[in-house]
Amino acid sequence: MAAGELSEADRLSLDRTIRLAEQSCRFEFSVYVGPADGDDTRAWATRLHKRLVVPSRSVLVFVDPARRVTEVVTGGDVRRHLTDAEVELAVLAMSSEFGAGNLLAGLQRGIAMLADHARPQNTLHA
Repeated sequence: MAAGELSEADRLSLDRTIRLAEQSCRFEFSVYVGPADGDDTRAWATRLHKRLVVPSRSVLVFVDPARRVTEVVTGGDVRRHLTDAEVELAVLAMSSEFGAGNLLAGLQRGIAMLADHARPQNTLHA
C-alpha cells in the first residue's frame, strides 16, 4: 500500500469515526484523500464541499498526502459553532499524525476534535 492510502479496514474504521462525530454534533462530515484538481487546493476543497448534499451543515476534510496539504471547509451553520482557531488546532493535530505516517489516526483525531468543538453547548434556562 502506498503512503497516503487507506486500506479497506482503515476505511471502515474511518466510517465509524465519522458516524460518531455526526451523532455527537449533528453536522455531516466528509473526507477526501487524494490529489487536488489543479494547484489551488483550497479552491478544490471548496468545490468539493459545495457538491455535498447539505453544504451549510457539512464539514469537508481534504488531504493531499503527496503535497502534504490539509484543508478543512465548513458550511455556514457549522461556522456558528466552530471557530477558525478550533479548525486550526484540529489541522495541527492531524498534520502531526500525518508527519509520523499515521494517516488514519490523523483523520480520526482531527474529526473527533472538530466534532467535539462543533457540538452545541448545553444551556440552562430558568
